[in-house]
Amino acid sequence: MVTLSESRVRRSEFAIDVRGLNKYFGKKHVVNNLSLQVRPGEIFGFLGPNGSGKTTSIRLMCGLLTPDSGSGTCLGYDIISESDAIKRSVGYMTQRFSFWEDLSIRENLDFVARVYQMPDRKTSVESALTNLGLKERANQLAGTLSGGWKQRLALAACMLHQPTLLLLDEPTAGVDPAARRDFWEELHRLAAQGISVLVSTHYMDEAERCHKLAYISHGALLAQGTAQEIVEAQHLFTWAIKGKMTDESLTQLSDVLANKAGVLQTAAFGNALHVTGRDPVVLEKTLRETLAELPHEMARTETSLEDVFIHLMRTAQGKKQ
Repeated sequence: MVTLSESRVRRSEFAIDVRGLNKYFGKKHVVNNLSLQVRPGEIFGFLGPNGSGKTTSIRLMCGLLTPDSGSGTCLGYDIISESDAIKRSVGYMTQRFSFWEDLSIRENLDFVARVYQMPDRKTSVESALTNLGLKERANQLAGTLSGGWKQRLALAACMLHQPTLLLLDEPTAGVDPAARRDFWEELHRLAAQGISVLVSTHYMDEAERCHKLAYISHGALLAQGTAQEIVEAQHLFTWAIKGKMTDESLTQLSDVLANKAGVLQTAAFGNALHVTGRDPVVLEKTLRETLAELPHEMARTETSLEDVFIHLMRTAQGKKQ
């Protein structure tokens, strides 16, 4: 049987479609005129500095927080007048592990199933244990789990009531790389089933795994699109400078180049210095003149997503000052 929520999602082109959302906390404009769209089965990543409005934006779009102005729909429901219906179809996973550490994995999931008043708790819990690879650890106390396994438990709990939208607030913070990779493979498996995912992250490798991205700073949306679209839209050119450089010499070279013609930014990447600008001719001329008598090599390199976000962050900070 198709539920009302499912049928409305199927009739809608977008899982989320919001326009002109604004939110103030006191005098602080936390979300500033946010408009964007998320398709069913899309993993949409939110990036930006701490306190930039990422989490508040996600909550506004999903009816968990009421905007001061603006409108939109989520899963076919109005985000203001039908927020209760949205909440029943959303799974929310916070950065902080918030389950009972003195209960086993199975007991935690059973408790969550009771909260949702699920009619067949046992079947739902066993299905979640199986789907997230938790079966063999079902009787292990949550407090003894590593970060990666706690993460799996949290995701299993999110999925118990079979939501069509997942909200993930920096879900992999403090988790080792292997566990992060496994987690993202699971997200793509869920997305392939038509589940939409909104995720905030600080990791560039995770950002590149998203279907679409949004960069938010000081409550304003500065860029959105695929990773490639965002990189191309900034029209940046980057050179990598390499040589026998220590951290100290990298810093010194960065300081020398900082105010040179054509140089927008410099950033250390391992034992190389990335130098970025908008005018490729002026930038190359500056670099060749500066490095003429230095034992360094320079080569054009693709502008990375991280180069772009460093640029967006610094630009936003400059405008705020």
